[in-house]
Amino acid sequence: MASIIVRPRARVFHGHDWVHDNEVLKITGKPEDGAVVGLKDQRDRFLGSAIYNSRSKIPARRFSRQRQDLDADFFRRRITMASEYRDKLGLDPRARREVWSESDGLPGLILDRYGDCAVLQTLTLAMDQRQDLIADAIEEILKPSCLIARNDAPVRKAEGLELHTTILRGQAPGPMEVTLAGIEFGIELPGGQKTGLYLDQADNYALVAQHAQGKRILDCFSNQGGFALACAKAGASEVTALDVSADACAAIEANAQRNNVRLNVTETNVFDWLKSATTRGDKYDLIILDPPSFTRDRARLNDALRGYKEIHLRAAQLLDNGGLLATFCCSHHVSDAIFLDVIADAMVDAKKTARLRASYTQRPDHPVILGLPESSYLKGHLLEMAPGR
Repeated sequence: MASIIVRPRARVFHGHDWVHDNEVLKITGKPEDGAVVGLKDQRDRFLGSAIYNSRSKIPARRFSRQRQDLDADFFRRRITMASEYRDKLGLDPRARREVWSESDGLPGLILDRYGDCAVLQTLTLAMDQRQDLIADAIEEILKPSCLIARNDAPVRKAEGLELHTTILRGQAPGPMEVTLAGIEFGIELPGGQKTGLYLDQADNYALVAQHAQGKRILDCFSNQGGFALACAKAGASEVTALDVSADACAAIEANAQRNNVRLNVTETNVFDWLKSATTRGDKYDLIILDPPSFTRDRARLNDALRGYKEIHLRAAQLLDNGGLLATFCCSHHVSDAIFLDVIADAMVDAKKTARLRASYTQRPDHPVILGLPESSYLKGHLLEMAPGR
């Protein structure tokens, strides 16, 4: 096994599983891209087995602290362990994330289940090279009626991989309905956001909707309408859903019919709409901000923070005292502390005082690993506009 000698003070010594290119001291042997390499410190002490890709900014990703190859037995064991963990949590096997990358010891492998179908993504070269082994293990353990490779995520480019979508086993099911958090969603595989639906927010739909009864609701960046639908089902007096995508708006309206609720759906640029609503003097009782990630790299972080501040400033201006703001950020480049600082700055500019009522995170089928902060990417908060200030 070829080896990577890791520089002192690299994050791998503190529990992280990534070795960045500037943390590599020396490479022994001639590992091919996609191969398994050993990680060692300067004293030749073994730190674990990792996948290797010289073309990546993260050339080594540890998947075991033991000497381990990526063979058929390994994939069967890891996928079985991941599935049994979700079973233990009581998560519906017909709508859940079955494998989540490093959080399940399979760096770069995503596996979601929708009904009888499974959708995988191989986001690292090593996993992509072993896609057939992985597909065999999935078929043996989960026995899906179809298995789809949804490998169109832009992050694959960082590993030197092409973007494509492929039916690996069975046939695409076409239009189907999936129940998520008590809400009926329509999807058509392969298609939809990510692998079909956003699964990480499922628990938060119900948590936010607890505050919706009798309220006037504004759901911004609504996507397929999860928060809007949950609030409508919870007895909101009026729900407006905004999204810039015509396809997303059509999906929201179709989902509203499926769930027998009424929504006001508007195709619009949310930034422009919020500015116009502020000028009109519109008011809402509960506003939900769940935007897509405003940045996928640290170089554009400041631009992202300006965007987050803008939408929070406008939302605060649309809320009277006692109004609620449920806000989310899904970028791992924006820490929770930074996110709260941006919100606090927006409240200053809006001349508002906000109380923190609750905090939210991703559903447990996206496990958070201590030592791997990137695994804790979804942060959310419920704020109340304080009266008398």
